[in-house]
Amino acid sequence: MSSLTTPSTEHAPVVPPSKPSAGGIVSFLGGRLRQIGIFIALIAIVILFQALTGGTLLTPRNVTSIINQNAYVLILAIGMVMIIIAGHIDLSVGSVVAFVGAMSGIFIVQWGWPWWLGVLAAVAVGGLIGAWQGFWVAYVGIPAFIVTLAGMLTFRGLTQIVLHNVPITPFPAQYVAIGSGFLPDLTGGRSTFEVLTLILGFAAALGLTTQEVRERAKRVKLGLEDEPMSWFVSKVIFTAVFILAITFVLASYRGTPIVLVILAVLILVYTAVMNQFVFGRHIYARGGNLHAAQLSGVDTKRVDFALFVNMGVLAGIAGIAFTARSNSALPGAGTGFELDAIAAVFIGGAAVTGGVGTVTGAIIGGLIMGVLNNGMSLLGLGSEVQSFIKGFVLLLAVAFDIFNKRRAANATK
Repeated sequence: MSSLTTPSTEHAPVVPPSKPSAGGIVSFLGGRLRQIGIFIALIAIVILFQALTGGTLLTPRNVTSIINQNAYVLILAIGMVMIIIAGHIDLSVGSVVAFVGAMSGIFIVQWGWPWWLGVLAAVAVGGLIGAWQGFWVAYVGIPAFIVTLAGMLTFRGLTQIVLHNVPITPFPAQYVAIGSGFLPDLTGGRSTFEVLTLILGFAAALGLTTQEVRERAKRVKLGLEDEPMSWFVSKVIFTAVFILAITFVLASYRGTPIVLVILAVLILVYTAVMNQFVFGRHIYARGGNLHAAQLSGVDTKRVDFALFVNMGVLAGIAGIAFTARSNSALPGAGTGFELDAIAAVFIGGAAVTGGVGTVTGAIIGGLIMGVLNNGMSLLGLGSEVQSFIKGFVLLLAVAFDIFNKRRAANATK
């Protein structure tokens, strides 16, 4: 049924993979302009700031800093892209990040709970907040914009109330390691490259390559493959080389940040959910055509409720990561995080009207924002200039989305 088809199956005219032609590849890439454009944009921005900063951007220390500084926004972007695909918005995630961080401080520092129990309880608080907001959206029928705007104000106020406007610090070392720690060095610092990071990087590159080959073979067997072989090979090689390059950069400094492991697991899980699970197809269906989804038997209320519970859990995880990195539960934590997450999603190719978007695209969009922030800071640009540039980039991303839609509509006439 067309209403349950994810955007990943919307391709240009079929080109037999066994006989790719230059025209066929161009046609295929034209149909994938939205997805390919953000990769090109990320690469261009990295090259630009690498040149402008005299090579500082891609130093091992700075790459690690970019990961640690943006991990919590990327975690929020994973949940936000699902919300936006379904046709909703969540303005409360920054306040939820602050409230979850505050509750973790109360549980662990003030009440003396074990750090791991405090983390689980705080993330559960995030899930309960998501359930609260999901109830009003899904079963009462209040627009998500209004519900989450109320949530943004409510949970910001609750954060200040429970903290009495006073930060809670310090946290146990195990808790702080979640946001700023690294996986253990197997050689005790005696090797040029951290061994565990190399093992994980090579395993990730090999695993992803194997998965891509298997998925392509499955699509070919079912007669669903339209991707030219030359482009497929180029894409797989580029992805593997990119992973290995990041691996060696991280391994030459202090190894793999713990928060990167958490982020990688979330990306893998949620990519699988959106591409291979029924729930993911229901999200696309709900955002693409609500009436058609309901006629197809999709329980859209249940989908909406689950989406906001999920967003609350991910906001909780992001809250733990941010609080751990700063080693302090702050009353003003999370300010503007919702805007960064939303911007990452739209820059990453999600449609304003819903029904289109990917987890990978949201992550790339978040990295674009992160590299912009870091690069402009290295250049010493003021916050006012940074805000202007980020706003302009977001505007261009949405304009590009509208251009793609008009081009596709004209092509079908």
